[in-house]
Amino acid sequence: MPCCIAWLTKPVEPQDVVWSYAGIRPLYDDKERNPSAVTRDYVLDLNAAGGKAPLLSVFGGKITTYRRLAEQALEKLAPFLRGTRGPWTIGAILPGGDLPNGDPAGFAHALARDYPFLGIAAALRLAHSYGSDARCILASARRTEDLGRGFGYGFSERELDWLVKKEWALTGEDVLWRRSKLGLHLGSDETRAIDALLTGCRVTNR
Repeated sequence: MPCCIAWLTKPVEPQDVVWSYAGIRPLYDDKERNPSAVTRDYVLDLNAAGGKAPLLSVFGGKITTYRRLAEQALEKLAPFLRGTRGPWTIGAILPGGDLPNGDPAGFAHALARDYPFLGIAAALRLAHSYGSDARCILASARRTEDLGRGFGYGFSERELDWLVKKEWALTGEDVLWRRSKLGLHLGSDETRAIDALLTGCRVTNR
């Protein structure tokens, strides 16, 4: 098996690390002795004894299969629900996924043409991050100031507002690391400003 090793001109030191995270994937315990052989699939367990309201438990799975999981979950619950219409998500387009010819780069150039204050770098980031929804974020803006406060790298207060309202972002980490990797580009002053705005949103919405 071929092996690829990356060497950097300047070795990376612990103090160079700006952020870290750990991911945990739950697996269904199928009693396999070898951990590598444990099923990576999800298991649905329906409990509806004695005519009581059904309880559906989901064990295992991963986010990339959530559509299929949801369909199978509804299949299990269909006898207890009214008005179910059967599987439909296989042809459903994700929000912003209706790009012409499925071409983010072409869409970005159209954005840069229609919103010349953006610049191509910001247009490309918006196109790859939001697809056609980028136009909903920019809306009727005709200059940078129309997007509210700018934090750098083309990230604006308007985009932050979109992330809060449409993608349920609550913290600076949600915005800068989980929904993007803008934390690699924005400085500590910008990060604090974003945190302050989000704190204000939480206080206002209580």
